[in-house]
Amino acid sequence: MPSLLALALALSTVSCHDAAQKQLTKSGLDPEKFVAEINGKPTALYTLTNDNGMEVCITNFGGRIVSIMAPDKEGKFVDVVLGFDSISDYQNIPSDFGAAIGRYANRINQGRLVLDGDSIQLPQNNFGHCLHGGPTGWQYQVYDVKSHDDNSLTLVMNSPDGDNNFPGNVTAEVTYTLTPDNAIDIKYSATTDKTTVINMTNHSYFNLNGDPNMPITNCILQCNASNYTPVDSTYMTTGEIATVKETPFDFTQAKAIGEDIEIQDEQLKNGNGYDHNWVLDTNGDDTKVAAVLSSPVTGITLTVYTDEPGIQIYTGNFLDGTVQGKGGNIYEKRTGVCLETQHYPDSPNKPEWPSVVLRPGETYHSHCVFQFGVEK
Repeated sequence: MPSLLALALALSTVSCHDAAQKQLTKSGLDPEKFVAEINGKPTALYTLTNDNGMEVCITNFGGRIVSIMAPDKEGKFVDVVLGFDSISDYQNIPSDFGAAIGRYANRINQGRLVLDGDSIQLPQNNFGHCLHGGPTGWQYQVYDVKSHDDNSLTLVMNSPDGDNNFPGNVTAEVTYTLTPDNAIDIKYSATTDKTTVINMTNHSYFNLNGDPNMPITNCILQCNASNYTPVDSTYMTTGEIATVKETPFDFTQAKAIGEDIEIQDEQLKNGNGYDHNWVLDTNGDDTKVAAVLSSPVTGITLTVYTDEPGIQIYTGNFLDGTVQGKGGNIYEKRTGVCLETQHYPDSPNKPEWPSVVLRPGETYHSHCVFQFGVEK
């Protein structure tokens, strides 16, 4: 017969184990691993839920979506984005996984732009260009938490004048809302005290197969875009707006991402796959479908709505098996696809394209909805 002390210890162990289990998110994340202080600011993991059982976990480090638990065709919840298990991984392993990108998503040619006659040189952190706001863009900074409840999180970035050499003190907000109908509604806003450029987006890598060991080339994509912006061998837009007709970039009719991705094509070679901006036919109407992604494995669908003129479709071409993500999974090439709603890359240097200039007294707004569902 066990002693009372042994029994008490056993019960205590079980109790502690149960408590530890209860502290994990539905996606299996340990919130304690997201508690840190970076540059004097606290970080944490914030969880959004709805009555359907969906869960979205976000950290204020980089405003990153860490996990999305969505129901598949069997009603089973699976995680459909790539990410890491801890803040230390986000700090130590360079990535854009899930981030709220700023000040300027995508590339600015040679890091140069002219605003009101003043020439500005930004950091050149990607093939000679400024990518995603520079080497310490907002994805590597801590957002302040303005508000958080069961289904919404509002984050604030106070970016000083000269942040990665961008002009102006900018205050930017991003609000993530998990809606009752299983959508992640993302609203961005920003103001400045000096003329600057703003182009924000979310950089989640989606894998609707619910299994990061399975590439996304089997996923079916449709994009409401008759044109796209070709790039050169350094991934920089050439200034041309070209038709997708009779090219591998034609997703006006739904097809598998991998159907044409390996064929001989100069643009696919330049992008190392798909890493291009599609010119949406939605005319800024965020009630019109911009893109639809679905998995034949899980039946999960993702419908994108936005008021932005473009969407960057990036097929995880630079993932190479050297990064270990959540749950110890190794992220190989094309195990995630990004659907980044945006103004076109290098718009500051292409005045014929929709403007990204923000002036004092104006407010930047951008809206994106990731609507999850199941194929019927």
